[in-house]
Amino acid sequence: MDILSLLGVVLAFAAILGGNLLEGGALNSLFNGPAAIIVIGGTLAATILQTSWPVLKRATVQARWVFVPPYISIEDGIGKVIDWSVKARKQGLLGLEGLAEKEPESFARKGLQLLVDGAETETIRSIMEIDLDCREQRNLESARVFEAMGGYSPTIGIIGAVMGLIQVMTNLEDPASLGSGIATAFVATIYGVALANLLFFPVANKLRGLVRERTRYEDMLIDGIIAIAEGENPKSIELRLRGFLQ
Repeated sequence: MDILSLLGVVLAFAAILGGNLLEGGALNSLFNGPAAIIVIGGTLAATILQTSWPVLKRATVQARWVFVPPYISIEDGIGKVIDWSVKARKQGLLGLEGLAEKEPESFARKGLQLLVDGAETETIRSIMEIDLDCREQRNLESARVFEAMGGYSPTIGIIGAVMGLIQVMTNLEDPASLGSGIATAFVATIYGVALANLLFFPVANKLRGLVRERTRYEDMLIDGIIAIAEGENPKSIELRLRGFLQ
């Protein structure tokens, strides 16, 4: 569990609610059903309209990375590569076959299998970089979904504000209905801007950061596997890969 992400969400909305209380406002003034339906429903509808189902499904699944990020440790990865290089130096590349079968990471398993099969270094690099690029682009699509939601929600909030003002203007002779119309107008704008800047854009940026970290980890694996294929000394490989920790 990423406590900092959870703390960020709590602080963001606590600041809004707390600021409202300090200004003398009531909490219930910020809760408006019609405004929430307009902003949340409209934002989801626009996002669904522009996004294919596989991308939308992946984004929904990867949203949990914000609070439960995948385990990525370049330090552990370097240790794993060094173990591979030592075994390959003692037993040859075929000695890695057992490790390849047991390797839980699909990306690392592919690289090990290419080593065992005796593929040329350029072939290994080409195959793994294609895999890396495709995986990175798929994951970045998830971030773009939330970025799109951040772009839509303020505009939908303005639509909600205009709808509330229309209600006000059409019911000027009925003072009892003016309050709800004005509330919808202003609260819808708050919902749209707050969701964009306190939730959707931060989630998109957090996912991008995690994707970049994953890409750096897999770049390290590629360099390590190529070094093993070229028969480099394990110590030299370790010194090279430690550059990814900088």
